[in-house]
Amino acid sequence: MTERAAAPARPTAPGTADRRFLEELGIRPVINVAGSVSRLGGTSLAPEVVEAMAAASRSFVPLVELQAWAGRAIAEATGAEAGCVASGAAACLFLASAACLARFDPAVMDRLPDTTGIPNEIVVHRAHRNPYDHAIRAAGAKFVEIGYLGPANPGTRRWQLESAISERTAAVFYPAARTLGVLPLSEVAEIAHAHGLPVIVDAAEMLPPVENLRRFIAEGADLVAYSGGKAIGAPAASGMLAGRRDLILSATAQQQDMYVRPASWPGPQGGDSARLLPDPPQQPIGRIVKVGREEIVGFVVALRRYVERDHAPEVARWRTIADRIAAAVNRSGGAEAEVLIDHTVSIVAITVSGSEPAEAAADLIAKLRGQEPRIWAGEDYIDEGRVALNVQHIRDDEVDVVIARLEELLGTA
Repeated sequence: MTERAAAPARPTAPGTADRRFLEELGIRPVINVAGSVSRLGGTSLAPEVVEAMAAASRSFVPLVELQAWAGRAIAEATGAEAGCVASGAAACLFLASAACLARFDPAVMDRLPDTTGIPNEIVVHRAHRNPYDHAIRAAGAKFVEIGYLGPANPGTRRWQLESAISERTAAVFYPAARTLGVLPLSEVAEIAHAHGLPVIVDAAEMLPPVENLRRFIAEGADLVAYSGGKAIGAPAASGMLAGRRDLILSATAQQQDMYVRPASWPGPQGGDSARLLPDPPQQPIGRIVKVGREEIVGFVVALRRYVERDHAPEVARWRTIADRIAAAVNRSGGAEAEVLIDHTVSIVAITVSGSEPAEAAADLIAKLRGQEPRIWAGEDYIDEGRVALNVQHIRDDEVDVVIARLEELLGTA
């Protein structure tokens, strides 16, 4: 059994050389209690990830070889046949859609997002629709919805999925976040596979726990997209697509530099991959989500680190910090706080007193951001009149700063 790595060291504290350097550039860092959100740049990078990216930036390596190397690491971590790296989870969904639409037809690759004359429908539960599915539609796919919404949702039935599948269907799309009234992924995969169709899973925010790296492939998914710049600890502009080798190779080919002749084309990941696509497309649609060697190398180092290390100490640390903050808020008398657990991450949910809860929550968020050092809280529960403090990225010496600011704003400082 491989020995697990130690828990990650905490990032450099504010006030040190890193923060001063950014401030000299005119950049104002914030205390992050919003979590691994793209609007704050994702996650923080471990030193070994930064070192790997720096080393990659000083050397030149064929991207075909790097993607093949990354694909092996992704396959090992997820149990999939293959994998590739792209510029984020949305980029991976975009490439997954393009792969299901074009497969290995260079003429179709050449004209996406024009899908005239080819199967271009992707079936999705109506309850699974969300703003991020732009990435699926951008490749040229058209959604066909099944099921219902609302509190009277009777739950989706097998026949609804069966009846939505036709000769125009290219794939089925399945966001993995828990959703009421939808068929389980294993059943969706069973039905889709009976019709020869692949299933694309959006698992962008399904880590932690680390077990979810293998869960969706095991349940029958053909392509699974994960964010790199969240729990994995990879660069913000990275993500991975894991799944069936043929579809992964199509996805990989559609983001690569295709200024090549057929005679010198090594295939999307070298080896025998050129056999599946002997005549390369010419700068396909995925070029808009291409990824650099620094991101590929940084992603793989971060992924291996995420799989190998013991996550229990950081989970315990998150809970301890959340309990401290919640206790301070509850002592203030100006708000109530409880600790929620979301994918093993502790979140302090603060309900502010007032006749208009949502406005009161928005006001507290604005005040936290309005002073130095700025504290960036989450807006996940704002419509419920609550402020979300995700402690995943707070540094040890920032905890007292957050508590003091909350006490000041809530009336007990």
